[in-house]
Amino acid sequence: MSQRSTRKEEHLALTQMFFNAEKSNSFDQVHLLRPALPETAVDRSLLQTNWFGKPLSAPFFINAMTGGSEKSKQVNKALGYVAGKAKLAMALGSASILTKEADQLDSFYVARAENPDGLLFANVNPLTPADSVKEIVKELAADALQIHLNVAQEIAMPEGDRDFRWLERLKEIRDAVDVPIVIKEVGSGLDPISIRQLQAAGFDWFDIGGAGGTNFSQIENSRRSSQLPYLNDLGLSTALAALLARPLTDKLIVSGGVRNALDVFKGLALGGKFVGVANCFLHFLLQHDQEALYLEVESWKDQLAGLLALYGQTDLEHVQVPVYFDSELKNYYEQLKQL
Repeated sequence: MSQRSTRKEEHLALTQMFFNAEKSNSFDQVHLLRPALPETAVDRSLLQTNWFGKPLSAPFFINAMTGGSEKSKQVNKALGYVAGKAKLAMALGSASILTKEADQLDSFYVARAENPDGLLFANVNPLTPADSVKEIVKELAADALQIHLNVAQEIAMPEGDRDFRWLERLKEIRDAVDVPIVIKEVGSGLDPISIRQLQAAGFDWFDIGGAGGTNFSQIENSRRSSQLPYLNDLGLSTALAALLARPLTDKLIVSGGVRNALDVFKGLALGGKFVGVANCFLHFLLQHDQEALYLEVESWKDQLAGLLALYGQTDLEHVQVPVYFDSELKNYYEQLKQL
């Protein structure tokens, strides 16, 4: 097995080693005002939505996780099955490995094979050559593309990149592909200054990928002989990143530490059009099986429909709930909101 595939396997193992379903994060600092008289009824059909021309059963989706090894092939096959059966969107993990190891294509394509008609995102890093990205999108029959930004992870990674002059490379990729693009952070939070830079360059969909879930700096530090522990705590929390991004765009994806249906609902209340879920679903899958994960996803839909009714919401496109915050989150937001 190659060094790249070995790293993919290590990432899968380490994400599970560090996973803690009870870990508090910034969603716990967000509170919603509930009307005693909501004048609503539970209706799961309210969850139905459309994204990039594909009908979906819910506004949450399976976010980017893995690909590029035998174990990740099994995971993507199961996740693709769940996405197809539950009619959820799914994003694949980084496929940049395919520029060096084309034989790993099937570890990604199995998700499309399991879900031939669903919304599927390919995923690459900004240094992937634009012509290679075009080919990856074609080979995976992807409907859209995530380009992930992961500077903190690369710095912590022993074999990581050290050149982060990415903006021109992002533009080259944008000009080469003919599918929608989402710019995605990877657990460190997408800041408002960078969002404005990216908007000026012609990008419009953003996944904030905030701190609070899988910590890739921590994962890469665990692979180092000499650790850089200060990198583990440098990110913007998911709730804070969402609050800062909300005034800038109506094409916002909230992800990072989503643990349950209430976190999904809070993500929508914070301005997200869609909410990405990664390690929570992965951990459940690895502890059970794909049929159990499908039933868990269906349970989340039931719970989310209940939350819409509980908070008097009937329009998924415009979730408007009075929101208030713990003092720590409020203080951080007040300091940064003028950026």
